[in-house]
Amino acid sequence: MIQITPQHKLIIAVSPIDFRKGIDALVGLCRKNQCDAFAGHIYVFRNRRGTSVKLLVYDGTGFWLCAKRFSKGILRYWPKSPEEPVCATTMMIILNQGVPTRLSPSWRQLPASHRAA
Repeated sequence: MIQITPQHKLIIAVSPIDFRKGIDALVGLCRKNQCDAFAGHIYVFRNRRGTSVKLLVYDGTGFWLCAKRFSKGILRYWPKSPEEPVCATTMMIILNQGVPTRLSPSWRQLPASHRAA
């Protein structure tokens, strides 16, 4: 099992892929998109119907390829652009068929009338 930690950089393939692809084809996809598959980042792919997800990672000695096929339902959320930030917590929510919510910042600027003079 691959443990996703906050230290991992997650790279999400926004567009669905052909799930018949194995490790070599997925590494080729990474190279085609100017990504270094040997960098230890976790690459995340989904199928067209949203019923499966694959994770590819290099651990220094070889590649791990994990696949998850949902027994019920489909993905309820998937990032729409590569620039959309996805952290370890968000990925765990996605993999559990949840919908991540935007949390409000822990601080906010006060209106001018509440500022100290």
